[in-house]
Amino acid sequence: MAEALRGYALIVSMWIRSTMAYRASFAMTAIGNFAATALDFVVILLMFSQIDRLGGFTLPEVALLYGTTGTSMGLADLALGSMERLGRRIRDGTLDTLLVRPLPVLAQVAADQFALRRIGRVAQGLLVLGWALTRLDIAWTPLKAALLPLGVLSGAGIFAAVFIAGAAFQFWAGDASEVQNAFTYGGNTVLQYPPTVFAKDLVRGVTFVVPLAFVNWMPVLHILGRPDPLGLPGWADFAPPLVAAASCALAGALWRTALRSYRSTGS
Repeated sequence: MAEALRGYALIVSMWIRSTMAYRASFAMTAIGNFAATALDFVVILLMFSQIDRLGGFTLPEVALLYGTTGTSMGLADLALGSMERLGRRIRDGTLDTLLVRPLPVLAQVAADQFALRRIGRVAQGLLVLGWALTRLDIAWTPLKAALLPLGVLSGAGIFAAVFIAGAAFQFWAGDASEVQNAFTYGGNTVLQYPPTVFAKDLVRGVTFVVPLAFVNWMPVLHILGRPDPLGLPGWADFAPPLVAAASCALAGALWRTALRSYRSTGS
């Protein structure tokens, strides 16, 4: 693990130095990334220009959902977003060059072409999150105050596990980047809205099948003092760190299995 993190940090630092050699270009792309992701929240603002509540949630409450999942997704996307390119490496055989290097393949794939511009998504999520917190009248307790940052970091871990699992699936599918995006970027879009606007089957699916509900629905519902639509026990609101750890462990096992099954193109 230490070797993988060190290798990842070295590759990332190389890409950051390359990016900062053209600072004006980096600033423009980061601002563009910020603006592109902000359009999702503009859609929410347009909806609330016509309604007072969405699924029983006010605009600041929806903004809290949006900010938490946006920040979590932004952190995971910043760290592992490059893994969606793995399918291309498998098809053209360039993955072989990573196999012969003295670094874990996962660290190399994750850090390959590290895009610092993706920090715009993180900044935009934090901005909406901060605005929501200033508008909400929450009865804060030490437990709730700790649950918010812990939930955001755990959510990033859950999204990271989905990125890794999606990349592992590409070893068998050849190119499944769009399938992976359906669970990462698509899951982020679902979590921006209250669970009360979705059918119970979908809520069960993102809770028990792909545990995206633990990214923000469970901790945020506890912070807001709202009931869980599935009627789960109260301790489930504090389960995101455990879910993140279990998800990462399963994704790691899937990655190792997929990597052992890899057969070179021979080119």
